[in-house]
Amino acid sequence: MRLISKYLIIFLLIFLCFSLSSYGFERYNRVTKYDSYFKKNSKHFFGPAFDWRYFKSQAIAESNLNSNVKSHVGAKGIMQIMPKTFAEIKYKNPSIKGTARQPKWNIAAGIYYDRSIWKLFKAKRPFKDKLGFMFGAYNAGKGNIFKTQKVAEKAGLNPNKWASVEKKLNKVTGKHSKETIGYVDKIHKIKGVLR
Repeated sequence: MRLISKYLIIFLLIFLCFSLSSYGFERYNRVTKYDSYFKKNSKHFFGPAFDWRYFKSQAIAESNLNSNVKSHVGAKGIMQIMPKTFAEIKYKNPSIKGTARQPKWNIAAGIYYDRSIWKLFKAKRPFKDKLGFMFGAYNAGKGNIFKTQKVAEKAGLNPNKWASVEKKLNKVTGKHSKETIGYVDKIHKIKGVLR
């Protein structure tokens, strides 16, 4: 009997943790002040069929939708864009103006950058894998994902599957691989809660 109650307590604690973590993301359904920017830029850079909530989920993972956030390496705004990357994006796409601190332009630049990454991974792969590559490259850098694909291929894994990259990313980025893998997973979890 004692063993059963012990397992029941463990089960309830796990259930409570999952419930609270989902509830934490659920509150972002009520934060809609930037939704028009996500919708507009998603449609512009990815087309009308692409679900804009992926980019809102990414922004939540990046900054919790806080436009004043600046990372320890200097990334700024909702989409956490490095100043040099923001300047490059503005140069390549003059329709993006303003500063990296302004939500309208930061979101536009982040989704534009996502699109440039999306186009790099041309091999045929399932949609969820392609999302993994895009978000993983946004976080870890395109070069690191390309290197990891080579490592995965040498190990006999399919280099076009995100699961293969997850298995070998630590060979390229070391302990930072956990951050990238967690980042991609977090985006998918948040997307699952957003409506």
